[in-house]
Amino acid sequence: MRYYFKTKQLSVGYQAKPLIRDIEIGLEKGEILTLIGPNGAGKSTILKSIAGQLQLMGGNVYLEQKDMTQMSGKEISQRMAVVFTEKLRTELMTCEDVVATGRYPYTGRFGILSKEDYAIVGEAMELVHVSGIKNRDFTKISDGQRQRVMLARAICQEPEMILLDEPTSFLDVKYKLEFLSVLQELRRKKGLTVIMSLHELELAERISDRILCVKGEYVERFGKPEDIFKPGYIRSLFDIGAGSFDEENDSMELEAPAGRADIFVIAGGGTGRKVYRRLQRQGRAFLTGILFENDLDYPAARALAAGVIKAEGFEPIRETLLMEAREKMDSCQKVICCKRTFGSLEKANEELLAYARETGKNVEII
Repeated sequence: MRYYFKTKQLSVGYQAKPLIRDIEIGLEKGEILTLIGPNGAGKSTILKSIAGQLQLMGGNVYLEQKDMTQMSGKEISQRMAVVFTEKLRTELMTCEDVVATGRYPYTGRFGILSKEDYAIVGEAMELVHVSGIKNRDFTKISDGQRQRVMLARAICQEPEMILLDEPTSFLDVKYKLEFLSVLQELRRKKGLTVIMSLHELELAERISDRILCVKGEYVERFGKPEDIFKPGYIRSLFDIGAGSFDEENDSMELEAPAGRADIFVIAGGGTGRKVYRRLQRQGRAFLTGILFENDLDYPAARALAAGVIKAEGFEPIRETLLMEAREKMDSCQKVICCKRTFGSLEKANEELLAYARETGKNVEII
């Protein structure tokens, strides 16, 4: 297959010492590739090597079948933009000045921008919502604003491909989503190919066409998100010892409380998660049920509860499960019910609440 971007037996590292070997990547034009892995695994090293900032330890990098080592610096800069974390020397430069440097690959020897160049600069700043700070000193804006200005700089370079190293690290939730939405829009409208590293696994899964998992001397996995986020793999990739990560639900939870459970939680439909996490923060072990396996509460319950009485999804709750739940409740001093009304499939939980009251339990309705 003829890929737009490809590496062949690529080895990267520092000071003639390979860190990661035999990296094989193949991307079609307009695809988004995200690198994930533990801190220090080499994600930034791969990006810098592709960008030409580090000498390759071995192998080749191809852009449209052409070896990038055979391309001129101007040709590369017209086709590839880079947004890395290094600080630029921007003394006495406004935000607009910084963005405008993205046009230099297209200017003449003296770097003079035309009206068309300035129009492109303005459009790029508008796209990432930094037009309002165009006249401000670049060194005196927030980290989040700085990151968006650097993206505007890359956009006005009009590249076919962009490399980004942890681009969302200094952004709040609003701007994380806006930032990645801009990348998706550029991918759809202009066929922009993106290679970036991310710490936010849930964002990586949502935005990526391909994911590269970096750990140790070799790439562990490369493929589509649905092939990467398999049960148990992220825990292994990041050596998670405490707490849990549920790949199927993007659910990350802290470690379950230890000790004997003396609280029974009746929940369902997503009503119990906040209670589970509050009890976890308090260090209080608890039991919960009856939850269907496809219930919104189930991933958090499975990670945090000392025991979960579970039922098959879309199936009637068996009498044996109700009896088991009553027995578990008998061992608890308190019952927390997160529901005030019960649906047609939740009659068993309604009976559990009635049982708690009949047996004199301390019942709290949330």
